Amino acid sequence: MMNNLICQECPNGCSLVFEWKDDTHALIAGNQCSRGVGYAGRILRREKNVTLLAKEKTPAVSEATLKSIALSWGIQLSRVRYDISVQGSPERTVFRVVLEDNVKNLFVLEQLLIKSLTVKRNIAKVLELLSQRQLACIRPYLVSVKGDFVVKHKSSFWQMAPFVPGVELDRRTYMHDKWRGPVLAGFLIELREKSKEIPFLDMKKIFSLKDYVYRLAGHVKMYHDADKGEIPFVMDFLEKEFMPSYAKLPVSFCHGDYHPMNIIWSKDKMNTVIDWEFLGYKSEIYDLANLVGCIGVEDPLALSGELVQSFIAKIKKAQMISDVSWTYFLEFIVALRFAWLSEWMRRRDQEMIALEMDYMRLLIDRKTLLREHWDL
Repeated sequence: MMNNLICQECPNGCSLVFEWKDDTHALIAGNQCSRGVGYAGRILRREKNVTLLAKEKTPAVSEATLKSIALSWGIQLSRVRYDISVQGSPERTVFRVVLEDNVKNLFVLEQLLIKSLTVKRNIAKVLELLSQRQLACIRPYLVSVKGDFVVKHKSSFWQMAPFVPGVELDRRTYMHDKWRGPVLAGFLIELREKSKEIPFLDMKKIFSLKDYVYRLAGHVKMYHDADKGEIPFVMDFLEKEFMPSYAKLPVSFCHGDYHPMNIIWSKDKMNTVIDWEFLGYKSEIYDLANLVGCIGVEDPLALSGELVQSFIAKIKKAQMISDVSWTYFLEFIVALRFAWLSEWMRRRDQEMIALEMDYMRLLIDRKTLLREHWDL
C-alpha cells in the first residue's frame, strides 16, 4: 500500500502521509488544505476504490518543531505562513513552508530528502559563489549558526532561504510577451560569464544528452508498447546528423532546468531564478534549448513569436554560442524533450505523453521554417 505522496495540486507540495485502517480506508495527514485530499484520492483510486478521511488542514510539522528548527539559523519564529504559496517544483523536498520572524521577514524552510543532501549542499555552495560574484537574480541559502547550509533536527534535514515575492505567471499569455525575451537572455549571458572556474565542480562530469536519449528510447521500446509509434521517426531524425556530431558541441556550466516557470517574476522583470537541482556542465546550448522548447510546448505559435525571436537575437549578439551549437539547435530541442517525455512516463500521464510526441514531430516538420524565423 502507498504510505506517502507529494501533492502536486499546488506549489506548496505537501508531503501526504497515509495511515491505513484496512485495504480501502485510510487517514491522511500532512495536507495544508482540502485540495491535498482530492489529489491523493485521484492517485489512489487509479488502483482501487479508496475512502480517505482527513481534516481540511493538517500540518505535517508542528509549530513548536518549526520554531525549534528556525532557531538553528537564529530566526525567531513569529508565525507560520500557510497562506503563502512556495514557487517551484514540490517534488524535490519532503515538506516546505513560509515562516515569518518577529520583524516580519519571510523565509522558505524546506525539509530535504536524505538521498538529496549531497546535491543540496552542492547547490547551496554554487549559489553562494555566484552571489559573491554578483550574479543577479540569485537567492542563496542561509548559513546556520553552526556554519552549514543543512541543519539536522532529530532525524530530519532542513534548508532555509529568504522568501522572494513575485507575481503569478499567466500561462495563457506569457509566451507572447516580447520583453521577457531579452530579460531571459540577459540572465544566461551573465551566468556564462560568472560561472567560469567553479572550483568544487568536476568539469569531467558532463551530462550527455545523447546517452540519455538512447537509454530512454530503449526503455520505451522494451516496456511501453503504446508509446513506440513516434520514437523510431524521432530517432531517425536525430541519428542523421545530430547524434554523430554531438561530441563536437562545446560544454559550459548550465542551470539545467531553465524555463519561465522556474523564475519568480515581478510585473516587468525577473526577481529570482529557482530550482537548480540539475545544475552542472552540459552542452552550452542546453539552457537555451530547454527554454525555447518549454515556451513552444505551451503554444507552438510562440516558437516563431517575438519572445523567442528577441531571446535568440540577444544571445546571438553576445556571441557566447558556437556556430556548431546553433547548427544543431533545433535538434537539441527535440532531443531534450525526451527528458520531459520521461517525466510523463513516470507519472503514467498518457495525455501528456501523446502531446510530447506530437510536439517532437511538429518541431521536426517545421525545422526549416523555424530556423528562418530564428535567423539561424
